[in-house]
Amino acid sequence: MKVQDLKKISAFNFINLADEKKDVSGVFIGDLLSWVMANGDEGQIWITVQAHLNVVAVSLLKEFSCLLICDGAQCDEDFVLKCQQEEVNLIQTSLNAYECAKALAGLGL
Repeated sequence: MKVQDLKKISAFNFINLADEKKDVSGVFIGDLLSWVMANGDEGQIWITVQAHLNVVAVSLLKEFSCLLICDGAQCDEDFVLKCQQEEVNLIQTSLNAYECAKALAGLGL
């Protein structure tokens, strides 16, 4: 699956689509950055409520396919700009993490 396939989920708002052909290998849900760094895998979609600059750094470190900011958490201008600069795919949604996981499972993830 590719990031562009996530467009099938109407509740997802694509804030930054840097590389829509990037492969998606799975899903990781977590908000504790040290846990994400220890357990996330390359190519996963990272679902979190956190939207700050350290999240971009962890996303790059783990080579996630995209960030999915859930629960209606807001992405401020600095965060979006950093995602653009670092070419990080960024999606925002009002769905909670469970609802995001269900939607992604419906696509076969």
